[in-house]
Amino acid sequence: MLTTEGPVLVLAGAGTGKTAALTARLAHLIATRRAWPSEILAVTFTNKAAREMRERVGRLMGQAVEGMPWLGTFHSVAARMLRRHAELVGLTSSFTILDTDDQLRLLKQLLAAADLDEKRWPARQLAGLIDRWKNRGLTPADIDAGESEQFANGRGGELYQQYQDRLRAVNACDFGDLLLHMLVILKTHRDVLEEYQQRFRYVMVDEYQDTNSSQYLWLRLIAQERKNICCVGDDDQSIYSWRGAEVANILRFDRDFPGAAVIKLEQNYRSTPHILAAASGLIAHNGGRLGKTLWTEEGEGDKVRIVGIWDGPEEARRVGDEIEAQERGGGKLDEVAILVRAQFQTREFEDRFISIGMPYRIVGGFRFYERAEIRDALAYMRVISQPADDLAFERIVNTPKRGLGDKAVAKLHMLARAEGIPLTLAAARILGTDELTPQARRALGNLIGDIA
Repeated sequence: MLTTEGPVLVLAGAGTGKTAALTARLAHLIATRRAWPSEILAVTFTNKAAREMRERVGRLMGQAVEGMPWLGTFHSVAARMLRRHAELVGLTSSFTILDTDDQLRLLKQLLAAADLDEKRWPARQLAGLIDRWKNRGLTPADIDAGESEQFANGRGGELYQQYQDRLRAVNACDFGDLLLHMLVILKTHRDVLEEYQQRFRYVMVDEYQDTNSSQYLWLRLIAQERKNICCVGDDDQSIYSWRGAEVANILRFDRDFPGAAVIKLEQNYRSTPHILAAASGLIAHNGGRLGKTLWTEEGEGDKVRIVGIWDGPEEARRVGDEIEAQERGGGKLDEVAILVRAQFQTREFEDRFISIGMPYRIVGGFRFYERAEIRDALAYMRVISQPADDLAFERIVNTPKRGLGDKAVAKLHMLARAEGIPLTLAAARILGTDELTPQARRALGNLIGDIA
């Protein structure tokens, strides 16, 4: 916490209080007047972690936390920056950030226009490929023939370029663009880079082992001048390589920032010695570790048990029997948690608990903004605020059902493409023609009236 100047890497094992340490360091920088709150860049991965950090700083520093506009997730901070410089990448500051549904719908349109069979070349596969390219900091211009071969017999790069062109046309970007666009801006506009290098006296990063190449390059550019960067992470907890995270970022920190102080947090405040022994025994087999030895002052606790089972139903039965036995012995149901790797695995447990009359609660499922009705409501708001948002208009044009068929929507698209105008304007113009049936004209007229 007191090592404030120069690069610092904090290797924090699970349960060692890394968030508390990071928050205390942040509060210390403000309390000792080393920086104003607005001169600190503090980023983490989840909204929950960012809220927790902000709340903890608030408890320590009071109103000072309100002056920290640059404390948030990678995506929220990058979006804030991008809105200040959007015109440098062909956008306006009011750009829309696409959700997964909008992204897939746009890619499906591009595949159809390219006469590619979506069953053979799924839009979701292309979306994943483009996301991986963006995580690596690659723009369409960086995609060579070898990279392009990964989709549609070498057309991956071409489709990536078309996708980016379409996003600019509708003033939108996806989540991968938030970091990628800012990375391009920082590399190509020296004045913008110097602005942020001078603005941020200190850079702090949580869960550094989960950073991808784009995030790593973004951080390195910003921190390269002052070199007052503190990264907290644990190479043993790197589990997101499937979405572009590179544990090598934490392993090469001292090469990127020579003379970096390396501090290890090894006292665990969360687990018992038996749990630590089991976890340490497993992780010791990993190669290329920086190494640390976790210890705890907690009591011994129960031993870790491993039970082999044949299939899902047997697992659910065994777990149900175990919980019933604990309940008969005085245990409480609300003190039992079942962790699964994927949501679909809860089904076997639900079936079992229903059959034996055991109450349960599923934690998770769809997030609020992922629910269809919420996406629909947001799409209406987007069209009202930005009539040129074609993707949002496509979502609401027949939601709720209003009698507009595929042929009517196709005619809208043809008119919009022919005249180079947004779908909302094409809809208003087509009402003055006999291109649509009376029912479709009436339905479309009502929609235009509602959003006008």
